[in-house]
Amino acid sequence: MTEKIKYVGNQLFIEEVPAEELAGQYGTPLYVYSGNQISKNLKQLQKAFSVIPGTRILYALKANSNPELLRLISSMGAGADTVSAGEIFVALKSGFPPSTISLAGVGKTDRDIDFALSREIGVIIVESNEELKVVSERAVALGKTARVSLRINPDVDAHTHPHISTGLKENKFGINIDRAGETAKRAVQMKNIELVGIHSHIGSQITEHSPFEEAAESIRNFVLGLAKEGIKINQIDLGGGIGVRYRNAIKHDLLPLEKKEEPLIDLNTLARVIKEKLSFPGCDIALEPGRFIVAESGVLLTRVLFKKKSADRTFIVVDAGMNDMMRHALYSAYHQIVPLRLEKSEFSLVDVVGPVCETTDAFAVQRELPALKRGDLIGIMTVGAYGYSIASNYNSRPKPAEILIEKGSARVVRERETYEDLI
Repeated sequence: MTEKIKYVGNQLFIEEVPAEELAGQYGTPLYVYSGNQISKNLKQLQKAFSVIPGTRILYALKANSNPELLRLISSMGAGADTVSAGEIFVALKSGFPPSTISLAGVGKTDRDIDFALSREIGVIIVESNEELKVVSERAVALGKTARVSLRINPDVDAHTHPHISTGLKENKFGINIDRAGETAKRAVQMKNIELVGIHSHIGSQITEHSPFEEAAESIRNFVLGLAKEGIKINQIDLGGGIGVRYRNAIKHDLLPLEKKEEPLIDLNTLARVIKEKLSFPGCDIALEPGRFIVAESGVLLTRVLFKKKSADRTFIVVDAGMNDMMRHALYSAYHQIVPLRLEKSEFSLVDVVGPVCETTDAFAVQRELPALKRGDLIGIMTVGAYGYSIASNYNSRPKPAEILIEKGSARVVRERETYEDLI
């Protein structure tokens, strides 16, 4: 369960602040983050993986790139996993040293590559032979040495949603592990290229150990094969993907208990497995968690506009839309939905939908919820990752404000957009 977001009596609090007060002061829809929850999650990772000396945690900016959240994360010693020149720019402005930043992505532009080289970031993760050639050419042109890791595709099933699986041979990511050895041989011969590591990322929202263990075994065999060819690396990056709990993120006697609760990976066990499989002399381990660090910290506050009944459905229409949080529209992602103030009532099946002109504009379909009426405030839970970061202005809707709770008080870390911002 989320520890820093909970009910005090029948009222939802985000740390020490009543969620109702935030909605009243800043309006809805509204993203609110618990700084303490972010710190707790990152510390949990750092402690578990301290059994592997030299392990580096690189926070994946794509999960949430609000600069104030990034400053908190960078202050705790994490590095940054980026996938664009824009994310590198934001990471640098938020306090991440260049040496702690990596650049990944299957389709880097020359501008992305040049930006990374000119800022002398820690490593560029290369995903194809042609990309390796381009990185070499750009490094020569700029008079820089490109430190690169090769992203290998180990053909491992992460047992997650197909839309967020990245480690199968039919996925667009990485170099097939059967061919990556030749790429490594080519890399060590290329101008202005320093091959420093191997990278792999098999998917997101993984809730069991076995996919990580299978990927680690494949990487181990690959690294041993490189060693036989005289190629030594000093970093193995296992990517991210550690899952979080979306169902029953918060519990109360007046809330329905959600079924099919996600299992959670034991971090200490995962760390031991990785240590056993991938401990090579002079070789550090890196991880790229994003969701695990920030997802639980976020709540999207929204107000009920209308309760609408059709022949066989009841719709709860709220003022947040798929443009504000589109995970359900993208792949039917599940998020717990809770009233900000609980009252004893019968539960009923409803669809929670937004105002956008799309049938997919929904946050829950046939969900059992307490009674709701016009004006009620509800919270969509576990939205700290892939919430605001993939928000849009679809239907010319201004994006919500973002609020961070730190040291018992709330502050705006991104202003609500205005209509003028749209033009």
